[in-house]
Amino acid sequence: MRAFVNLYLALDATTKTSEKHAAMKDYFRTCSDEDAAWALYFLSGRRVKGLVKRSALKGATLSLTGLPEWLYDECREIVGDTAETISHLNASQENRTLEAQENPAKNQQKTLSQVVQEIIIPLGQQDQVQQEEVLEATWRSQTQQEVFVFTKLITGALRVGVSQELVLRALGEVLGVPPEVLAHRLMGNWTPEPSLLATLKEEAVESRKFWHQPYPFCLAHPLPDLSALGDVTQWAAEWKWDGIRAQVVKREGKVSIWSRGQELLNESFPDLATEALSLGDGCVIDGEILAYRDGILPFQDLQKRLGRKNPGKKLLAEIPIHFFAFDLLEWEGEDLRQRPFCRRREMLELHHQTNPAFGISPLVHIKATDELLEMRDRARDKQAEGLMIKRLDSPYEVGRKTGTWWKWKVQPFTVDCVLIFAQRGTGRRANLYTDYTFGVWSGEKLVTLCKAYSGLTDEEIVKVDRFVRQNTLEKFGPVRTVKPELVFEIAFEGIQFSSRHKSGIAVRFPRIQRWRTDKKPEDAEKLEQVKDLLRQREV
Repeated sequence: MRAFVNLYLALDATTKTSEKHAAMKDYFRTCSDEDAAWALYFLSGRRVKGLVKRSALKGATLSLTGLPEWLYDECREIVGDTAETISHLNASQENRTLEAQENPAKNQQKTLSQVVQEIIIPLGQQDQVQQEEVLEATWRSQTQQEVFVFTKLITGALRVGVSQELVLRALGEVLGVPPEVLAHRLMGNWTPEPSLLATLKEEAVESRKFWHQPYPFCLAHPLPDLSALGDVTQWAAEWKWDGIRAQVVKREGKVSIWSRGQELLNESFPDLATEALSLGDGCVIDGEILAYRDGILPFQDLQKRLGRKNPGKKLLAEIPIHFFAFDLLEWEGEDLRQRPFCRRREMLELHHQTNPAFGISPLVHIKATDELLEMRDRARDKQAEGLMIKRLDSPYEVGRKTGTWWKWKVQPFTVDCVLIFAQRGTGRRANLYTDYTFGVWSGEKLVTLCKAYSGLTDEEIVKVDRFVRQNTLEKFGPVRTVKPELVFEIAFEGIQFSSRHKSGIAVRFPRIQRWRTDKKPEDAEKLEQVKDLLRQREV
């Protein structure tokens, strides 16, 4: 465990990619296969979920430190992070700290894999009294840094500031396996078993136990400007759909539907899984899942299907889905990813003629820049977010590669809103009010439209924080009602009617565009004006 804690501290102490890479490479080179498997699991963003409730963490801390509950709550609110709060409070206890410092061997007896298997995973099977006893005993034997990392692991909140690409590059150099091959073999569901590293080193991909997993997704960078395309005739454009990116995999008579977040979607979309059975074996199609009934439905409708196990007939009928294919990655067991996009697209269209189980996303071969501009202007009419622009000779890359695929979104909707509620942030902004709720006018009252957390500079955040503290009207737990004086321009990607919101409106991906210091509260938008945006879109 100590080696993993040291790795975390080394990664947290630098912003240099080369130093992070060296630290991970050194760790993978010297640790056991069991520890490497669990380290890879945590470093790639996976976590052991639902083990311990906050009440157990608080109870164990109060028992160990002897502090009153109100003081713990105050510390947690100020610090903004549970693991950091507990590590600081435990470090203040002289006896516990001395015990950990004087008996370092005691804490080094267990490796990372042993801590996970013997302490962390069993916590999920224990009642709260047992959990508190285990937590208190474990923290007593740990240094402050170990308490912090251990608590991060059991709460599923470990963040190490490294990309999966960098993790796989470091591991790949140790194993002698190209990182793009590792990325493929580690797609989808996998468990950190002791045999994982040996399996990853197998030369024949066909023999690996992950055969039904998807390929790593090819992603796009935002288009900086049209000049980045050069000769536009070397590119093709298609709609950027507002749905769920997915790969449909058909191998050995079985269908797997994988999201970009590597979640298996078969249970949420059994109708799609049934349709995919008609595909030939050794076939992988990349595309977008959309809610579709006489046209594309809002993303909010599609969300109702997510996370549902075996959705009932009523939901399947109310929100039917459609799969828009735009790339063919494998055909008859052959990996097509290194073939040019134009050739993969030809094969996809040929396959669709003989098996029209899915739709195909329309593709436009570009002849002039004006075509792109005109097509982008029509995106919202197509219920699309904008355009995907793909180089005709581009392979299907792993992750984001500059210059092969671009995404070009439409300009967002914007509305001037009034700040009405504020709450402290988390992490390094735990002492600042950075979580904001904004409203628009409905008659003489302000009604909540949305929340937003990003878009201000550090200097602006400090100014807003000062305003919140000096102009608080009421407190409701961590939330403060503030004088309705500050106006902000809020940008968002989508808008629709919603019975779940007091305003009757739901917006998608809201963020702060700018602070309108030139406007007074009465200049902010009226609710009817916001609804007009939606009515205009529906015309």
